[in-house]
Amino acid sequence: MAGDWFNDSFRSEYAKQQESMGRFNLAIFGKTGVGKSTLVNAIFGEEIARTGIGEPVTQDSHLYLGRAGNLGVIDTKGLEVGLDNKKLLGELNDMVKKSRKQDLSEQIHVAWYCVRGMDRRFEQSEAEFIRRLDELGIPVVLVLTQVPLREGRYHPDAIQLAQQIAAMELPIVGGRPYLTQAMHDAFSGHPAHGLQDLLDATFRVAPDAVKGALVAAQQIDHKRKAQEAQKHIVIAAGASAAAAASPIPFSDAAMLVPIQLGMMARIAQIYKIKFEKAAFLAIASTTAATQAGRATFTGLLKLVPGVGTAAGGAIGAGVASTYTFAIGQAWAAVCKRVAAGKVPQVNGVLDNKAVHDIFMEEFRKRLKMRQPDEPPAR
Repeated sequence: MAGDWFNDSFRSEYAKQQESMGRFNLAIFGKTGVGKSTLVNAIFGEEIARTGIGEPVTQDSHLYLGRAGNLGVIDTKGLEVGLDNKKLLGELNDMVKKSRKQDLSEQIHVAWYCVRGMDRRFEQSEAEFIRRLDELGIPVVLVLTQVPLREGRYHPDAIQLAQQIAAMELPIVGGRPYLTQAMHDAFSGHPAHGLQDLLDATFRVAPDAVKGALVAAQQIDHKRKAQEAQKHIVIAAGASAAAAASPIPFSDAAMLVPIQLGMMARIAQIYKIKFEKAAFLAIASTTAATQAGRATFTGLLKLVPGVGTAAGGAIGAGVASTYTFAIGQAWAAVCKRVAAGKVPQVNGVLDNKAVHDIFMEEFRKRLKMRQPDEPPAR
Protein backbone atom coordinates (compact mmCIF):
# COMPACT_ATOMS: atom_id res chain seq x y z
CA MET A 1 0.00 0.00 0.00
CA ALA A 2 1.11 3.59 -0.65
CA GLY A 3 0.84 4.51 3.02
CA ASP A 4 3.04 1.57 4.01
CA TRP A 5 5.64 2.54 1.42
CA PHE A 6 5.70 6.13 2.62
CA ASN A 7 5.89 5.27 6.32
CA ASP A 8 8.63 2.71 5.79
CA SER A 9 10.67 5.06 3.61
CA PHE A 10 10.21 8.04 5.92
CA ARG A 11 11.04 5.95 9.01
CA SER A 12 14.27 4.80 7.38
CA GLU A 13 15.31 8.35 6.49
CA TYR A 14 14.30 9.63 9.94
CA ALA A 15 16.54 7.04 11.61
CA LYS A 16 19.45 7.90 9.29
CA GLN A 17 19.16 11.61 10.01
CA GLN A 18 18.90 11.04 13.76
CA GLU A 19 22.07 8.98 13.72
CA SER A 20 23.97 11.48 11.58
CA MET A 21 22.91 14.39 13.81
CA GLY A 22 24.30 12.69 16.91
CA ARG A 23 23.82 13.89 20.47
CA PHE A 24 24.91 16.94 22.45
CA ASN A 25 25.99 15.96 25.96
CA LEU A 26 25.77 18.49 28.78
CA ALA A 27 27.21 17.83 32.24
CA ILE A 28 25.52 19.84 34.96
CA PHE A 29 26.96 20.36 38.43
CA GLY A 30 26.13 22.33 41.53
CA LYS A 31 24.86 21.87 45.04
CA THR A 32 21.46 20.41 45.80
CA GLY A 33 18.62 22.91 45.39
CA VAL A 34 20.26 25.33 42.95
CA GLY A 35 17.65 24.61 40.26
CA LYS A 36 19.63 22.52 37.78
CA SER A 37 16.66 20.52 36.51
CA THR A 38 14.50 23.62 36.13
CA LEU A 39 17.22 25.28 34.07
CA VAL A 40 17.61 22.26 31.77
CA ASN A 41 13.85 21.99 31.32
CA ALA A 42 13.53 25.70 30.50
CA ILE A 43 16.12 25.64 27.71
CA PHE A 44 15.64 22.13 26.34
CA GLY A 45 12.02 21.43 27.24
CA GLU A 46 12.83 17.94 28.41
CA GLU A 47 11.30 16.77 31.66
CA ILE A 48 14.34 14.64 32.43
CA ALA A 49 14.02 15.24 36.16
CA ARG A 50 10.49 13.83 36.18
CA THR A 51 11.28 10.71 34.19
CA GLY A 52 14.36 9.75 36.19
CA ILE A 53 17.94 10.82 36.15
CA GLY A 54 18.95 8.14 33.66
CA GLU A 55 21.40 5.28 33.81
CA PRO A 56 24.86 5.16 35.43
CA VAL A 57 27.61 5.85 32.90
CA THR A 58 29.62 2.95 34.33
CA GLN A 59 28.87 0.30 36.92
CA ASP A 60 28.60 1.72 40.47
CA SER A 61 29.06 5.25 39.10
CA HIS A 62 27.49 8.31 40.69
CA LEU A 63 27.36 9.95 37.25
CA TYR A 64 24.08 9.35 35.46
CA LEU A 65 23.24 9.96 31.81
CA GLY A 66 19.70 10.92 30.83
CA ARG A 67 18.92 10.78 27.10
CA ALA A 68 16.16 12.69 25.31
CA GLY A 69 16.38 12.88 21.53
CA ASN A 70 19.52 14.79 20.57
CA LEU A 71 20.30 15.72 24.17
CA GLY A 72 22.25 13.89 26.84
CA VAL A 73 22.43 15.26 30.39
CA ILE A 74 25.09 13.98 32.79
CA ASP A 75 24.11 14.63 36.39
CA THR A 76 25.25 13.39 39.79
CA LYS A 77 23.40 11.26 42.29
CA GLY A 78 24.49 10.39 45.80
CA LEU A 79 27.47 12.74 45.84
CA GLU A 80 27.54 16.41 46.75
CA VAL A 81 29.85 18.91 45.05
CA GLY A 82 32.02 20.49 47.72
CA LEU A 83 31.84 17.45 49.98
CA ASP A 84 32.67 14.55 47.67
CA ASN A 85 34.88 16.28 45.10
CA LYS A 86 37.65 13.70 45.18
CA LYS A 87 35.39 10.75 44.37
CA LEU A 88 33.30 12.72 41.88
CA LEU A 89 36.34 13.99 40.01
CA GLY A 90 37.80 10.49 39.98
CA GLU A 91 34.67 9.16 38.30
CA LEU A 92 34.68 12.07 35.86
CA ASN A 93 38.29 11.40 34.99
CA ASP A 94 37.49 7.75 34.28
CA MET A 95 34.48 8.70 32.17
CA VAL A 96 36.40 11.26 30.11
CA LYS A 97 39.25 8.82 29.43
CA LYS A 98 36.84 6.10 28.36
CA SER A 99 34.64 8.35 26.23
CA ARG A 100 37.55 9.81 24.26
CA LYS A 101 38.06 6.38 22.72
CA GLN A 102 34.45 6.42 21.56
CA ASP A 103 32.35 8.44 19.13
CA LEU A 104 32.04 12.19 19.76
CA SER A 105 28.36 11.67 20.68
CA GLU A 106 29.48 9.73 23.76
CA GLN A 107 31.73 12.48 25.12
CA ILE A 108 30.99 15.38 27.47
CA HIS A 109 30.87 18.53 25.36
CA VAL A 110 30.11 21.33 27.84
CA ALA A 111 29.59 21.62 31.61
CA TRP A 112 27.31 24.01 33.42
CA TYR A 113 28.34 24.73 36.99
CA CYS A 114 25.35 26.21 38.83
CA VAL A 115 25.40 28.42 41.91
CA ARG A 116 22.25 29.91 43.44
CA GLY A 117 22.54 33.65 42.87
CA MET A 118 21.28 34.62 46.31
CA ASP A 119 23.55 32.29 48.30
CA ARG A 120 26.03 35.17 48.67
CA ARG A 121 29.01 32.84 48.81
CA PHE A 122 31.19 30.81 46.48
CA GLU A 123 33.51 28.35 48.17
CA GLN A 124 37.11 27.51 47.33
CA SER A 125 36.13 23.86 46.94
CA GLU A 126 33.79 24.89 44.12
CA ALA A 127 36.52 26.93 42.45
CA GLU A 128 38.86 23.97 42.64
CA PHE A 129 36.20 21.69 41.15
CA ILE A 130 35.85 24.03 38.17
CA ARG A 131 39.62 24.14 37.67
CA ARG A 132 39.71 20.36 37.60
CA LEU A 133 36.91 20.25 35.03
CA ASP A 134 38.98 22.58 32.87
CA GLU A 135 42.03 20.31 33.28
CA LEU A 136 39.89 17.45 31.98
CA GLY A 137 39.28 19.48 28.83
CA ILE A 138 35.62 20.25 29.57
CA PRO A 139 34.52 23.85 28.86
CA VAL A 140 32.73 25.25 31.91
CA VAL A 141 29.91 27.79 31.85
CA LEU A 142 29.29 29.18 35.33
CA VAL A 143 25.61 29.93 35.92
CA LEU A 144 24.04 31.94 38.70
CA THR A 145 20.50 30.61 39.08
CA GLN A 146 17.32 32.07 40.59
CA VAL A 147 18.58 35.65 40.25
CA PRO A 148 15.80 38.23 40.83
CA LEU A 149 15.44 40.88 38.14
CA ARG A 150 13.25 43.95 38.63
CA GLU A 151 12.87 46.85 36.22
CA GLY A 152 15.94 45.66 34.33
CA ARG A 153 18.15 45.51 37.43
CA TYR A 154 19.64 42.39 39.00
CA HIS A 155 19.50 41.95 42.76
CA PRO A 156 22.59 43.65 44.27
CA ASP A 157 23.60 40.49 46.16
CA ALA A 158 23.74 38.52 42.91
CA ILE A 159 25.83 41.24 41.25
CA GLN A 160 28.25 41.21 44.17
CA LEU A 161 28.58 37.42 43.99
CA ALA A 162 29.16 37.56 40.22
CA GLN A 163 31.89 40.17 40.70
CA GLN A 164 33.53 38.08 43.41
CA ILE A 165 33.62 35.02 41.13
CA ALA A 166 34.87 37.02 38.12
CA ALA A 167 37.73 38.39 40.26
CA MET A 168 38.94 34.81 40.86
CA GLU A 169 39.84 34.54 37.14
CA LEU A 170 38.59 30.98 36.87
CA PRO A 171 38.78 29.09 33.56
CA ILE A 172 35.12 29.69 32.72
CA VAL A 173 33.49 30.67 29.44
CA GLY A 174 33.49 34.44 29.03
CA GLY A 175 35.46 34.88 32.25
CA ARG A 176 32.26 35.63 34.18
CA PRO A 177 29.08 34.01 35.54
CA TYR A 178 25.83 34.11 33.55
CA LEU A 179 22.92 35.41 35.60
CA THR A 180 19.65 33.56 35.01
CA GLN A 181 16.11 32.98 36.17
CA ALA A 182 14.73 29.84 34.51
CA MET A 183 11.04 30.50 35.06
CA HIS A 184 8.75 33.45 35.67
CA ASP A 185 8.01 33.73 39.39
CA ALA A 186 4.28 34.40 39.64
CA PHE A 187 4.49 35.29 43.34
CA SER A 188 7.26 37.89 43.15
CA GLY A 189 6.66 38.89 39.54
CA HIS A 190 10.32 38.33 38.64
CA PRO A 191 10.59 37.38 34.94
CA ALA A 192 12.57 34.58 33.37
CA HIS A 193 15.83 35.94 31.95
CA GLY A 194 19.38 35.12 30.90
CA LEU A 195 18.55 31.88 29.08
CA GLN A 196 19.55 33.09 25.61
CA ASP A 197 22.89 34.39 26.91
CA LEU A 198 23.54 31.04 28.56
CA LEU A 199 22.66 29.18 25.37
CA ASP A 200 24.87 31.48 23.27
CA ALA A 201 27.80 30.81 25.61
CA THR A 202 27.17 27.08 25.29
CA PHE A 203 27.17 27.28 21.49
CA ARG A 204 30.48 29.17 21.51
CA VAL A 205 32.35 26.28 23.11
CA ALA A 206 30.42 23.25 21.86
CA PRO A 207 32.28 21.20 19.21
CA ASP A 208 31.17 22.09 15.68
CA ALA A 209 30.20 18.48 14.96
CA VAL A 210 27.47 18.47 17.65
CA LYS A 211 26.11 21.98 17.15
CA GLY A 212 23.37 20.60 14.90
CA ALA A 213 22.26 18.35 17.75
CA LEU A 214 22.36 21.31 20.13
CA VAL A 215 20.23 23.37 17.75
CA ALA A 216 17.67 20.58 17.62
CA ALA A 217 17.71 19.91 21.38
CA GLN A 218 17.17 23.52 22.55
CA GLN A 219 13.74 25.10 22.37
CA ILE A 220 14.30 28.84 22.93
CA ASP A 221 16.34 29.99 19.92
CA HIS A 222 13.98 29.75 16.94
CA LYS A 223 16.30 31.74 14.68
CA ARG A 224 19.01 29.09 14.99
CA LYS A 225 16.48 26.38 14.15
CA ALA A 226 15.39 28.26 11.03
CA GLN A 227 19.01 28.77 9.93
CA GLU A 228 19.80 25.08 10.45
CA ALA A 229 16.73 24.09 8.45
CA GLN A 230 17.77 26.42 5.61
CA LYS A 231 21.22 24.86 5.56
CA HIS A 232 19.79 21.41 4.95
CA ILE A 233 17.31 22.68 2.37
CA VAL A 234 20.23 24.11 0.39
CA ILE A 235 22.17 20.84 0.75
CA ALA A 236 19.19 18.81 -0.50
CA ALA A 237 18.54 21.21 -3.39
CA GLY A 238 22.17 20.85 -4.43
CA ALA A 239 21.99 17.05 -4.20
CA SER A 240 18.86 17.07 -6.37
CA ALA A 241 20.58 19.23 -8.96
CA ALA A 242 23.53 16.84 -9.01
CA ALA A 243 21.22 13.86 -9.41
CA ALA A 244 19.64 15.54 -12.45
CA ALA A 245 22.87 16.89 -13.93
CA SER A 246 22.12 14.68 -16.89
CA PRO A 247 18.39 15.27 -17.48
CA ILE A 248 16.25 12.42 -16.18
CA PRO A 249 12.92 11.30 -17.67
CA PHE A 250 9.86 12.72 -15.94
CA SER A 251 8.68 9.17 -15.23
CA ASP A 252 11.91 8.51 -13.27
CA ALA A 253 11.54 11.55 -11.02
CA ALA A 254 11.03 9.25 -8.02
CA MET A 255 14.81 9.05 -7.78
CA LEU A 256 14.63 12.48 -6.11
CA VAL A 257 12.26 11.26 -3.38
CA PRO A 258 14.92 9.81 -0.99
CA ILE A 259 16.75 13.16 -1.04
CA GLN A 260 13.54 15.00 -0.21
CA LEU A 261 12.47 12.56 2.49
CA GLY A 262 15.90 12.84 4.12
CA MET A 263 15.58 16.61 4.08
CA MET A 264 12.10 16.47 5.58
CA ALA A 265 13.21 14.05 8.29
CA ARG A 266 16.12 16.29 9.23
CA ILE A 267 13.96 19.41 9.46
CA ALA A 268 11.39 17.58 11.58
CA GLN A 269 14.12 16.69 14.06
CA ILE A 270 15.45 20.25 14.09
CA TYR A 271 11.97 21.31 15.25
CA LYS A 272 11.76 18.42 17.77
CA ILE A 273 8.89 16.70 15.98
CA LYS A 274 8.91 12.99 16.74
CA PHE A 275 8.56 10.40 14.01
CA GLU A 276 4.87 9.54 14.45
CA LYS A 277 3.77 13.17 14.28
CA ALA A 278 6.29 14.00 11.54
CA ALA A 279 5.00 11.13 9.37
CA PHE A 280 1.41 12.30 9.91
CA LEU A 281 2.37 15.86 8.94
CA ALA A 282 4.27 14.70 5.85
CA ILE A 283 1.29 12.67 4.71
CA ALA A 284 -1.11 15.57 5.33
CA SER A 285 1.24 17.97 3.52
CA THR A 286 1.83 15.93 0.36
CA THR A 287 -1.16 13.53 0.41
CA ALA A 288 1.46 10.80 -0.06
CA ALA A 289 -0.68 8.15 1.65
CA THR A 290 -3.85 8.80 -0.31
CA GLN A 291 -2.24 8.26 -3.68
CA ALA A 292 0.71 6.21 -4.84
CA GLY A 293 3.44 7.82 -2.75
CA ARG A 294 6.03 8.31 -5.46
CA ALA A 295 3.39 9.58 -7.87
CA THR A 296 2.30 12.24 -5.39
CA PHE A 297 5.77 13.77 -5.27
CA THR A 298 5.85 13.63 -9.05
CA GLY A 299 2.49 15.39 -9.07
CA LEU A 300 3.97 18.26 -7.10
CA LEU A 301 6.77 18.40 -9.63
CA LYS A 302 4.25 19.25 -12.35
CA LEU A 303 3.70 22.60 -10.63
CA VAL A 304 7.30 23.68 -11.31
CA PRO A 305 7.53 26.28 -14.12
CA GLY A 306 9.05 24.69 -17.17
CA VAL A 307 7.74 21.20 -16.43
CA GLY A 308 4.00 21.57 -16.71
CA THR A 309 2.03 18.42 -17.41
CA ALA A 310 4.24 16.97 -20.13
CA ALA A 311 4.55 13.38 -18.91
CA GLY A 312 7.22 12.64 -21.44
CA GLY A 313 9.41 15.59 -20.54
CA ALA A 314 12.84 15.54 -18.92
CA ILE A 315 14.00 17.05 -15.66
CA GLY A 316 17.24 18.98 -15.56
CA ALA A 317 19.36 20.23 -12.67
CA GLY A 318 17.56 23.59 -12.38
CA VAL A 319 14.10 22.06 -12.21
CA ALA A 320 15.17 19.40 -9.69
CA SER A 321 16.82 22.04 -7.51
CA THR A 322 13.81 24.39 -7.63
CA TYR A 323 11.41 21.54 -6.85
CA THR A 324 13.37 20.28 -3.83
CA PHE A 325 14.00 23.81 -2.57
CA ALA A 326 10.26 24.57 -2.69
CA ILE A 327 9.37 21.34 -0.88
CA GLY A 328 11.96 22.13 1.80
CA GLN A 329 10.68 25.66 2.38
CA ALA A 330 7.08 24.48 2.52
CA TRP A 331 7.90 21.66 4.92
CA ALA A 332 9.94 23.98 7.15
CA ALA A 333 6.94 26.33 7.32
CA VAL A 334 4.72 23.44 8.46
CA CYS A 335 7.22 22.26 11.09
CA LYS A 336 7.76 25.79 12.41
CA ARG A 337 4.02 26.39 12.76
CA VAL A 338 3.44 23.03 14.45
CA ALA A 339 6.34 23.53 16.87
CA ALA A 340 4.90 26.92 17.82
CA GLY A 341 1.41 25.45 18.32
CA LYS A 342 -0.03 27.60 15.53
CA VAL A 343 -1.81 24.92 13.48
CA PRO A 344 -5.57 24.49 14.06
CA GLN A 345 -6.81 21.28 15.66
CA VAL A 346 -10.00 19.28 15.28
CA ASN A 347 -11.02 17.31 18.37
CA GLY A 348 -7.50 17.58 19.72
CA VAL A 349 -5.86 16.40 16.47
CA LEU A 350 -4.01 18.58 13.97
CA ASP A 351 -6.27 19.58 11.10
CA ASN A 352 -5.14 17.73 7.95
CA LYS A 353 -6.53 20.35 5.61
CA ALA A 354 -4.87 23.21 7.51
CA VAL A 355 -1.52 21.41 7.35
CA HIS A 356 -1.91 20.75 3.62
CA ASP A 357 -2.94 24.36 2.95
CA ILE A 358 0.12 25.72 4.81
CA PHE A 359 2.38 23.42 2.80
CA MET A 360 0.87 24.18 -0.60
CA GLU A 361 0.71 27.94 -0.05
CA GLU A 362 4.42 28.07 0.78
CA PHE A 363 5.28 25.56 -1.98
CA ARG A 364 3.61 27.64 -4.70
CA LYS A 365 5.07 30.86 -3.33
CA ARG A 366 8.61 29.45 -3.46
CA LEU A 367 8.13 28.25 -7.02
CA LYS A 368 7.23 31.79 -8.07
CA MET A 369 10.25 33.25 -6.28
CA ARG A 370 12.80 31.09 -8.12
CA GLN A 371 13.21 30.19 -11.74
CA PRO A 372 14.12 26.60 -12.63
CA ASP A 373 17.62 27.49 -13.82
CA GLU A 374 18.55 29.40 -10.67
CA PRO A 375 20.93 27.90 -8.11
CA PRO A 376 19.58 27.28 -4.58
CA ALA A 377 19.37 30.39 -2.40
CA ARG A 378 22.00 30.62 0.36
